[in-house]
Amino acid sequence: MRETEALAEQIVRLLDIRLTDPLEILLDGHHSVEEVRRRLHRQALDWAFVISSGPGPEAVHVLARLIGTLYPDDHAFAPPVEWWRTPLGQAVARRVGHPFAESVSLAMAGAMLGISRQGVHDLVRRGKLPRHPDGGVPVSAVRARLLAAGQSPPGPGLTADFAGPADDIRVAEDFGHGRQAERLADNFDDDDEGQ
Repeated sequence: MRETEALAEQIVRLLDIRLTDPLEILLDGHHSVEEVRRRLHRQALDWAFVISSGPGPEAVHVLARLIGTLYPDDHAFAPPVEWWRTPLGQAVARRVGHPFAESVSLAMAGAMLGISRQGVHDLVRRGKLPRHPDGGVPVSAVRARLLAAGQSPPGPGLTADFAGPADDIRVAEDFGHGRQAERLADNFDDDDEGQ
């Protein structure tokens, strides 16, 4: 449960910094902002639980909505290496891998795995992680190692796609900006209809 609480705390901090604090400034301290803040704080724990323990498609949908809202940009989602060591970064690494990259640098793979760049280099050298032709490490291999290491907590309602390869979840091309959450939700709805 500690992982879920740490994730909820990070989400609350991000919501305050990126949404409610600016809204409070814009609305000159209007009391309605406090209502929104309380609602978001309560919702953060629910989101953290779904991300940590919910079914794969639901978790990815929540992640897409949060990242699209908290990290809006005109460019693809490209967080710094250290972001992958945060609770939210770790959750994205386990649930999706990297939403845009087929491979990542040794430093980024290390951050995703919670080890040093040298540790990743040693794993590659010993054949425990494959080398991608571009010189990095395949995201799918990093995610598979995270899942195999048991760093994905079991929880009620886990689905087979959570333990499967990253491409089972079909993350939208524009994950992290624009209208990605709606498109991602549409993709999941289309997948459900086909089953």
